[in-house]
Amino acid sequence: MADSHSPALPTFAAVIVAAGKGLRAGQPLPKQFAPWKGKPVLRHSAEALLAAGANPVIIAIPPNGEDAAHAALAGLDSIEFVIGSETRQGSVRNALEALADHAPDHVLIHDAARPDLPRPVIERLLAALQHRPGAIPILPVVDSLAIDADGLMAGSAPREQLRRVQTPQAFRFADILAAHRAWHGDAGDDAQVLRAAGGEIALVEGDERLKKLTFAEDFMEDRPALRIGTGYDVHRLEAGEELWLCGVKIEHDKGLSGHSDADVALHAVVDALLGAAGAGDIGQHFPPSDDRWKGAPSSRFVEHAVSLVAEAGYRVGNIDLTIICEAPKIGPHRAAMAARLSELAGIGSAQVNIKATTTEKLGFTGRGEGIAAQAAATIIRND
Repeated sequence: MADSHSPALPTFAAVIVAAGKGLRAGQPLPKQFAPWKGKPVLRHSAEALLAAGANPVIIAIPPNGEDAAHAALAGLDSIEFVIGSETRQGSVRNALEALADHAPDHVLIHDAARPDLPRPVIERLLAALQHRPGAIPILPVVDSLAIDADGLMAGSAPREQLRRVQTPQAFRFADILAAHRAWHGDAGDDAQVLRAAGGEIALVEGDERLKKLTFAEDFMEDRPALRIGTGYDVHRLEAGEELWLCGVKIEHDKGLSGHSDADVALHAVVDALLGAAGAGDIGQHFPPSDDRWKGAPSSRFVEHAVSLVAEAGYRVGNIDLTIICEAPKIGPHRAAMAARLSELAGIGSAQVNIKATTTEKLGFTGRGEGIAAQAAATIIRND
């Protein structure tokens, strides 16, 4: 889900270069279609570009790669495919020609092998196009550099003036299309093509997350097989409010008050899932200041948390939930709650446990002023 506070971006199209063979990655299929953190490598950057507003996204794929590409991107809109070339430059040229009928103002050209694409990089690139026809993300070189001459050091290079270049690279569409049409041969990247045509290239800050997947070890599972998260939430009981617990509406003389439907049980579960996935907390994803979530069903929050678990390459293992209140009695509703929670989490009913307790009339729950809930969740790595 996009950050509700992210600035609106200029309209742009995108090209993803996914026509290579990816042999060095040691995967049973080209690396752009291989699984990485729970989904195909190509899908990660396609989703990031679409979420930022890219329309359309043209993907250059290898010959006979249509089935793998459609499977990798099933369910995504605004995606078009072109057959790539023997060279990267040829693949980009084919994609740009396919974009010509759309005539976008701006285009981002990205390598599929860089699946982790942060939105701030996209924002910086598009902002730079206000002043230059091209922009690329770069990072400093931190190691000393040596010039190799037949296995012997023949000199050093000034790392202070050198930068590591990443993708996506951003361009005014008309300029980069004309530059590619005038270019002959292959090119290491598209900035080289535009610069050869006389275009100036702005440098913007890149991100280490844009690391390129190249070798077999880049796909190795170094994540723990099991992760655990906990969650805790409290909401006030007030007259005139509906009472929702675990996605089940319960008849009671008071309901829970909050920005959404105030389902305290599901909120605790969401935080437990987000914690297990290392994805922050519920307030970061659904801030109370955002009117989109006013009165929203908390089931949407759980579904989002489960999707983040999947993106991290995991699935939900089990959920243990404790509801703390004097009233209403939870027992009569326990089965319905467990069934709804297992449905939302995509797990069997045996993997959901719901308990209830009181505080023996002590504290705000004991006085009937509110309801608290605490949850623990495990997630299991997808192997």
